[in-house]
Amino acid sequence: MKNDRFEKTYSQGSLNVTEIWVDKATGVNYIYHVCGSSGGLTPLLDREGKPIISPVFNQ
Repeated sequence: MKNDRFEKTYSQGSLNVTEIWVDKATGVNYIYHVCGSSGGLTPLLDREGKPIISPVFNQ
């Protein structure tokens, strides 16, 4: 079963990878960074510490 809830909107790097993923159900943006065998995922925040939310279009 294919899960299309998340969409990768940005990617940079090959060994040190930084990506931005958008939850298409809520619009919340997440930043994912991986370096070697470790990585992390966290909501992408603005200057005020609030999550960045992209517009959500009904599919």
